[in-house]
Amino acid sequence: MNATLIKMGQRAQAAEQKLMLLDTATKNQALLQMAQALLNNKDKIIAANRIDMENAVAMPKKFTDRLLINESRIDDMANGLKTVAQLPDPIARIDKGWYTADGLQILQKRVPLGVIGIIFEARPNVTVDASALTFKSGNAVILRGGKEALHTNAALANILRQSLEDQDLPKDSVQLITDTSHETAGELMHLNDYLDVLIPRGGRGLIQRVVKTATVPVIETGAGNCHIYVDKDARLEMAQAIVVNAKVQRPSVCNAAEKLLIHQDVADAYLPVLAKSLQAHGVQLRGDERACAIVSDMQPATKEDWDTEYNDLIMAVKVVDSFDDAVKHINAHSTHHSEAIITDDLERGQAFLNQINSACVYVNASTRFTDGGQFGFGAEIGISTQKLHARGPMGLDQLTTIKYQIIGNGQIRH
Repeated sequence: MNATLIKMGQRAQAAEQKLMLLDTATKNQALLQMAQALLNNKDKIIAANRIDMENAVAMPKKFTDRLLINESRIDDMANGLKTVAQLPDPIARIDKGWYTADGLQILQKRVPLGVIGIIFEARPNVTVDASALTFKSGNAVILRGGKEALHTNAALANILRQSLEDQDLPKDSVQLITDTSHETAGELMHLNDYLDVLIPRGGRGLIQRVVKTATVPVIETGAGNCHIYVDKDARLEMAQAIVVNAKVQRPSVCNAAEKLLIHQDVADAYLPVLAKSLQAHGVQLRGDERACAIVSDMQPATKEDWDTEYNDLIMAVKVVDSFDDAVKHINAHSTHHSEAIITDDLERGQAFLNQINSACVYVNASTRFTDGGQFGFGAEIGISTQKLHARGPMGLDQLTTIKYQIIGNGQIRH
């Protein structure tokens, strides 16, 4: 086993023991100081990011969009830290308490998961978001980002660690692995003696590799093959605004819509308008046979298109016979991340909410809202598409587990 990883695991466990004893006021003040440290070091962060951006010059735009750090994105990261500081502390909460027939007092309390490992790709904001949420929830974190963002991640992690040290708090609450080799990532996935949980954030390939390889328990975050279904009772103006926003506002992220389904009764009238709006933003459309017959300049969709997360200005379009066909298609091809229906039929909207098997299901709203910050979590560790422990955007509460504290006065079991 990698000696460096073992030492990092030991330091993380020591830090986590100290974090458990911190009161809420101390944690909140630390987060505010960490936010200010980011703002005070903008030039240093941007300079580090410039190196990574120069090294990534041959990468596709969808990749460099996630990698780029500018003043505005640093402001967003700092604001995320400030927002987390304002949120209720889950570790201060007792979920419930009761007395048994034997007179035992039982309290169900929230406690940290412990040491959390996070493997992620070219998303430097994860370094800050993860550090904020794990620190507030009393967990230590070991981060392993991709080599493409190494300089940016190192600058961010060093600033956060220095801020903690300046406040006499355990800097090893946040640690970054600087060896970005696949071998080290593989060893991290087997660091069972030190990690309590491992969370992958990135594309489908990374996530599946971690899920299939790790012996450490994994919370599976999901790729986003997200769908929008325009129902026969949808208003065109609303559908147009939502579809365009969901696809083009930031196409490289996992909550961007990748598929458009439209009911046959409105396809002839609506699809040309929707297609024109999307194409005006540079979206390449790939349609099934009926969609291509309505909009002649669409490319024919392949079988693989229906299961592909593009993270790009590409969208596949399908004309469906009915609401039931839309639901069946979405549940068969979705990654169970985020799906939306556009309809003025309240009963059909409720049926969509009930029947779609995804973490986040919308009626008359853009899938782009699937985000910890938008949900009021301040930031997010990731968006879980599994059903055990956590599902959807993961904030503070999802980084805790429960402990039962039992108080007696001499009881023995007969």
